[in-house]
Amino acid sequence: MLSDLWPIISSVLGVFLVIGIGALCRQTGWLTRAADQSLANLTAKVLLPALFANRILTSDQMSQFATAWFPPVFGFGTTALGFLIGYLIARYLGHWIGLDNDSKKRTFALCVGICNYGYIPLPLAQRFYPDAEVDLILHNVGVDMALWSIGIAVIGGASGSGWRRAVLSAPVVTVIVAGLMRRFGLEQWIPNSCMSAIEMLGNCAIPMGLLLSGAIIIDYLKETTWSGSARVVCWAIGIRQGLLPLLLLAIATVIASLSNQMTLDMKQVVMLEAAMPAAVFPIVLVRLYGRDTSTALRVVLSTSIAGILLVPVWLGIGKWWFGV
Repeated sequence: MLSDLWPIISSVLGVFLVIGIGALCRQTGWLTRAADQSLANLTAKVLLPALFANRILTSDQMSQFATAWFPPVFGFGTTALGFLIGYLIARYLGHWIGLDNDSKKRTFALCVGICNYGYIPLPLAQRFYPDAEVDLILHNVGVDMALWSIGIAVIGGASGSGWRRAVLSAPVVTVIVAGLMRRFGLEQWIPNSCMSAIEMLGNCAIPMGLLLSGAIIIDYLKETTWSGSARVVCWAIGIRQGLLPLLLLAIATVIASLSNQMTLDMKQVVMLEAAMPAAVFPIVLVRLYGRDTSTALRVVLSTSIAGILLVPVWLGIGKWWFGV
């Protein structure tokens, strides 16, 4: 069993090592705060779209375009469920957790409700489940939609602007355009030089995202006070890396028994997403909407640190659960 898990453990540690290098670059001043916005825009608007375009335009899976609706619907639905569970627990059990006002409760619900769905699972998919990478990309479109609609409602009230931002974001537009091109066979008209450039840009996306994540995490880590946070930390880990992974695996099992949509590739996507800690980006939304940053930092940082151990454990459980 350990021999089967060791490659996963090694790769997970490799991902976190790149995050650590990003933190070191921040500490040494090689990656400054002034560069964050431009590098984040470069990653979100150029590198990630290039990665998505390359995978979709070259993947054999997109020949079955009619089935491409399921991964984003699954991603939206399970993320919405995560927000709902987080909100209900925060609202009705908040006084036991240490969430003594509405700001803390909304912050807690947003942060535990959504997993790190991009920068950590994508390199693991590339390493262990390359055939599942396109389904993971499509799945993440649904997660984005849930974040910018239901997530925005959780943290600050319903707003149509969230939907527009999700639909018009560069990665989502790229997925739609590349998918349609593949559906109608237009990818064969793209010059090889262009495809080579897209591939090279796409290969930079994950390393850049991980380095930026490390820099942001170390900034927040220095700002966080941990006194009196034990209950929030324990509940965050228990929900994000205990309850929600079990629910995700159970939902996938039920769907697999009722339909043929839960393919091997989608099971691997579920394994990866179930294993993930909380996403880093909600911290930005919490600050934007003036909610409780300390609660957000405690949730995200505690689950990320616990993820060094728990990501390999949940991937091992997922392999056993689905028998893959």
